[in-house]
Amino acid sequence: MRRILHIDMDAFYASVEQRDDPALRGKPVAVGGQPNRRGVVAAASYEARTFGVRSAMPMAKAVRLCPALVIVRPDFARYQAVSSTVFSIFREVTPLVEPLSLDEAYLDVTENAWGERLATPVARRLKERIRAETGLTASAGVAPNKFLAKIASGWKKPDGLTVISPDRVEPFLQQLPVDALWGVGPVTARKLRARGIEKLVDVRTTDVHVLRETVGSLAGWLRELANGIDDRPVVANRAAKSSGSENTYSEDLADLDTIRREVRDMAEHAVGWLARRQLFARTVTIKVRYSDFTTVTRSHTASPTRDASEVAARAVQLLAKTDAGTRPVRLLGVSVHNFRGETDLASEHDRLPFSDDISKVQS
Repeated sequence: MRRILHIDMDAFYASVEQRDDPALRGKPVAVGGQPNRRGVVAAASYEARTFGVRSAMPMAKAVRLCPALVIVRPDFARYQAVSSTVFSIFREVTPLVEPLSLDEAYLDVTENAWGERLATPVARRLKERIRAETGLTASAGVAPNKFLAKIASGWKKPDGLTVISPDRVEPFLQQLPVDALWGVGPVTARKLRARGIEKLVDVRTTDVHVLRETVGSLAGWLRELANGIDDRPVVANRAAKSSGSENTYSEDLADLDTIRREVRDMAEHAVGWLARRQLFARTVTIKVRYSDFTTVTRSHTASPTRDASEVAARAVQLLAKTDAGTRPVRLLGVSVHNFRGETDLASEHDRLPFSDDISKVQS
């Protein structure tokens, strides 16, 4: 039987800010954009959460809920540096580390470099190391599979450690609501409750035809989870499929030169990401949302590159395939996809001539 950990840093961005600025400690803190500029909460401290402030919430609403909220602009380079330290600690104990984001990961510690027979001592030692080396706390869940480990890590936040041993799986499942199941968001949860399916274990006894009518192809997957079954392995070094950024503007953009400048800046940011990971990208995509919330994307695929001027030029050229400059723009985004590593590039270069003749534009 596998021994799986899910480790989740506590209020990560906000905790880094409070660690680095003593004046923020003990105060309700939200990391994100300004409320008068359509800002969104990227992370909220636990002091802010007591007022109902949550991630992904509009900052204007967060301020209404908590007038004393301290808003801090995000510093992703600093968060990335802390994340690198945390993941280095993870990889000391096992190579089977599956990142989910900067601040959380699954670890399979069935076999581990520390020679621990049980997963709980591993989790405890990891939490201690993280605190010692970063000054931050993490919550951990220990379970026989990924589904249960992730639920367990959120059970006693912050600084929690929840263990679901094989003999505790059934009692644990019995107390969970139906929306604890993966794939069950608020809308699906309402549909299930309308059918009388309130608890996770109710999924087991619901007629399969009723379940399929309610959740479609999710039915079989939810039935397995409701029985505590999740055979997915921890997959180390899951490759990123894309990277980019987008921005929602406090005032709609109408000037084409301004729009082009914003797109160039985002393209250069994406190239920085490629350079840090020694990757090249074949596809550049832009996203444009107009003032009426209509959203379009445009993509261009050509030779692999991480040249900033080339990626920026391709992104700007794609603007010509939109109504930017004639319709007010609310949001812009630029991303890169279809990656090649340096080794891949060298081998491909030996096989194929790179030519713009094979490029294509997708609408």
